[in-house]
Amino acid sequence: MKTVIQRVKYASVTIGDVEKSRIGHGLLVLIGIEDRDSQEDIEWLTKKIANLRIFDDEAGVMNRSVMDIDGEIMVVSQFTLQASTKKGNRPSYIRASRPEVAIPLYEAFCRTISSLTGKEVATGEFGADMQIELLNDGPVTIVIDTKTND
Repeated sequence: MKTVIQRVKYASVTIGDVEKSRIGHGLLVLIGIEDRDSQEDIEWLTKKIANLRIFDDEAGVMNRSVMDIDGEIMVVSQFTLQASTKKGNRPSYIRASRPEVAIPLYEAFCRTISSLTGKEVATGEFGADMQIELLNDGPVTIVIDTKTND
């Protein structure tokens, strides 16, 4: 699993002309799933994200997690995170899981992080053409890949 985690003031997902979900201060998590991903990846990654200390404390030091600040989380599936750009100029998405594999893992990821944080997680819609609006706070953007544990 690859994720791009953004500390945001707010984020929203719109599909067509309808806003599907919105969060305030917290994390926007874009997630790309591949066939090698498993429940073990979900467990490791959700704990890492829930406890990632990227919010400021009273001294202005990034020392608090999304749970510490009672922040919100939005998780949006993004298969393009699995793009390979090794050959040519057109990305290959062969590593991205097909919906029958990716959807159950995406849903399990959302349930697990919700359980860890004790808060409902806002989501996009798997496979939809979504418009994501956000105000990156900092900016703070972190990339985590479970295959490299970076």
